Amino acid sequence: MRSWYAVIGDPIEHSMSPLMHNAWMAEENRDASYIPVHVLPENLEQSVVALKTLGCSGWNITIPHKEKIIPYLDELDESAQKMGAVNTVVKQLDGTYKGYNTDGLGFVRSLEKEVGNGHRNKRVLVIGAGGAARGIAFALVATGYTHITIANRTVSKAKVICAELDIEAKAISLNEAAEQLEQFEILVQTTSAGLNNSEFTLPFSMKQLSTTAIVADIVYNPLMTPFLKEAKKKGATVVTGLGMFIHQGALAYSYWTGTYPKAEVVSDLLLEQLGGN
Repeated sequence: MRSWYAVIGDPIEHSMSPLMHNAWMAEENRDASYIPVHVLPENLEQSVVALKTLGCSGWNITIPHKEKIIPYLDELDESAQKMGAVNTVVKQLDGTYKGYNTDGLGFVRSLEKEVGNGHRNKRVLVIGAGGAARGIAFALVATGYTHITIANRTVSKAKVICAELDIEAKAISLNEAAEQLEQFEILVQTTSAGLNNSEFTLPFSMKQLSTTAIVADIVYNPLMTPFLKEAKKKGATVVTGLGMFIHQGALAYSYWTGTYPKAEVVSDLLLEQLGGN
């Protein structure tokens, strides 16, 4: 019987997950397919029931459902429990559905593939306090990063994440981040701002950004976000969201199929699709 997988979100038209996963499945000659499904927030519960009823073997979750989907799953992986967010659902052998989060580890793998793993003692500023920020913060700490600061418009949300980490992390406002920017050696922009060329306002002034800083954005469409363009103007090293997208997807694929796909199979394909963005 042909297996099928999906990605759900709102919006969903920007997602390149179908292109990526279908390429991996074709490369491995799997009798399977992967489709995008547009799910409005008010229809999330009914959509999860439909996916289960129709026999979906697993699916990815993108904005804005990563946290709200949790009550509709049977079980959570430890990482998803800690992060309070799910981006991958796996149908298990007993027919139950288990939630995982591959975002954080996918980001760290992407970052270290680009700049190496010799930066774990550097000061990291995570911008945002949503599900992606939580996942990335936990993964950074689990991988050995010890100096984490989280900046958010609502500082109390950043404080919640900091309190749950296994290290002493700081929560600051966006204004404080702008004032202290030169102190940070790695910046990670985790919000959906600028997604698919939507209206974007910089979270804070980049005037104090160090020219030696490493600046990453989790948005991959457009490839060079306004945030990264501004950082590049300042001379910083920039890391696009494409690597995170590929590595989090590869982890999800491995949970579904038991095999870890080759990143190089899809990297050129995705870059070609994103050309000019």
